[in-house]
Amino acid sequence: MLSEFLRQRWTRGVATLGMLLLAGTAGAQALEPIKVRLDWTPWGNHAALHLAQQKGWYKAAGLDVTLEDGNGSVTTVQIVGSSGAFDLGHAALASMMIARDKGLPVKAVAVFLRENDIGLLVPAESGITSPAQLKGKKVAYTAGSLEAPFIDTFLAAGGLKRSDLELVNVDAASKVTTYAVGRTDAAFSTIPFVLPFVSQTRKSSAVRFADFGLNIPSFGLFTSEAKLAERGEAIGKFASVVARTWEYIFAGHEDEAVAAIMAQRPQARLDRNVLRGQIDALKGYFGKQAPGARIGPPVPADWTQAVKTLSSVGLIGAQRPATEYYATGLVKPERFDTLIK
Repeated sequence: MLSEFLRQRWTRGVATLGMLLLAGTAGAQALEPIKVRLDWTPWGNHAALHLAQQKGWYKAAGLDVTLEDGNGSVTTVQIVGSSGAFDLGHAALASMMIARDKGLPVKAVAVFLRENDIGLLVPAESGITSPAQLKGKKVAYTAGSLEAPFIDTFLAAGGLKRSDLELVNVDAASKVTTYAVGRTDAAFSTIPFVLPFVSQTRKSSAVRFADFGLNIPSFGLFTSEAKLAERGEAIGKFASVVARTWEYIFAGHEDEAVAAIMAQRPQARLDRNVLRGQIDALKGYFGKQAPGARIGPPVPADWTQAVKTLSSVGLIGAQRPATEYYATGLVKPERFDTLIK
């Protein structure tokens, strides 16, 4: 009797396990695939993307997400906009706007950094807080970078011209090192990415372009018009999960986000302190939220300002309405308030 009882229990157990496995397989097959091209190799700006993956929040939302590292925002925009190989891109949205103005059919879906992340790195003890204080200084920049077209306008905000200082054209790969070892007094760069690195060698602070009338949306998610028409629901779901995850991170879970980046990219030789420093630096670029507003949805006034800023330096034309650069109604982080908490 005992042996028969055990045999029946074992048989039922095997049957139950089989059903669970089948259910799990069916569940996995039901997940919608989403492939995302990132702007660069792992850094703090990817925190929400990796944390949502690590916590299983994409799968809980019905998505099977693949994140692929990139090698620059411009390249990511071109690949996502023309190849069809990716559903979304995560990149500097100014690059997306410039590409759209030239005819590439891409649109922003979500904006995380609403303020221009480009600015001037200066030594913390220098006391420099405005372009007016750069007279006679030696400043590094990269001629082919996104910062270059803004330099004259930035200097003019302080009553200066290029001839009032020494601008040193340095290639992007060595610019930060040039500044860090003291060969220049300051350097134009992307602030949240570079500041934690350079401060390990030369304690620095930032003078932000955004504080001198040069504001544009920075990093966010974008897609092609074809993908938007074909996969709008899944794209909106992904963007909403990422937006809600950023809110979760800034509610005191920064270290959890750092751990997730390192776990998702174990071969990348990442520095935990630098990642945390980047996340902390990024927070100031998300912009002030209106009462009741959530992270992620494009803010119309930001895009009107972006068209004004980019057209003023010749990077785009002024004739295209700001509303043509972004899609609305897709980012709804509140959909995942019960999942992500």
